[in-house]
Amino acid sequence: MAVTALAPLIWSNARPHAIPSRMARTLDTTFAALADATRRDILMMLLEDDMAVTDVAEPFEMSLAAISKHLNVLADAGLISQEKRGRVKWCKLEPDALRNASVWMQAFGQMEPLDLDAFERFLGREGISAD
Repeated sequence: MAVTALAPLIWSNARPHAIPSRMARTLDTTFAALADATRRDILMMLLEDDMAVTDVAEPFEMSLAAISKHLNVLADAGLISQEKRGRVKWCKLEPDALRNASVWMQAFGQMEPLDLDAFERFLGREGISAD
């Protein structure tokens, strides 16, 4: 029996609790927003203080429309909020939005490291091909 045939048996037991669908969607949206380097840079800038959209756009070599799209992705993920003050649109970091992602990632710090060499030796003892 090949290892790929065992994979569903191994991994189905490794996931005792499924992520609730609402939380999974939130995590998907959060990680999709964080997947882009420009958006991560924007979040780092907003760590210091609220900023006007034009000030956020200044260090980037892209159009204001492109920056606005990045800001909308961050806002849709709940990572920032936007507020119009007079004629200026301001962006504010929403640090609580990362709480679910942080809790989810911390769970991985509690797992034992996977020893693939020991697993391969086990498969060999059982007469199962690792190919």
